[in-house]
Amino acid sequence: MDIRETLPNTLMAHLGMRILEATKDRVVMTMPVDSRTHQPMGLLHGGASVALAESAASLGGALNVSDQGKTVVGMEINANHLRSMREGVVKAIAEPIHRGSTTQVWQIRIVDERDRLVCISRCTLAVIQNRGRMEQVTPTEN
Repeated sequence: MDIRETLPNTLMAHLGMRILEATKDRVVMTMPVDSRTHQPMGLLHGGASVALAESAASLGGALNVSDQGKTVVGMEINANHLRSMREGVVKAIAEPIHRGSTTQVWQIRIVDERDRLVCISRCTLAVIQNRGRMEQVTPTEN
């Protein structure tokens, strides 16, 4: 699913992110490595990787609480950038480590097209009352 169809005018749409899989237990998203995601030396910008990681974790987190009238927002994220890229597509695989009533912690692996680790990230989400534009998030079917 192209996120531009569901979340127009967002960072995710501008960076070309796509949702391949979205369940309460796993989110898989892709992002192109191109001029939108490059830093000045023509490499994948670390901030773009972090944006992809937090987007995947947040989608998974929201799926876990949307039926309770709640959503999630990022509290903290860290990332280790392990491999550079100039072109292609990166894939984020987000899986929960902890799903509590007030916080969630997700691990996100970002890999290249050959499944080599590009970035490893951990994101902590705060669970809050939903007052945003997404009323309820539903899982995707494979």
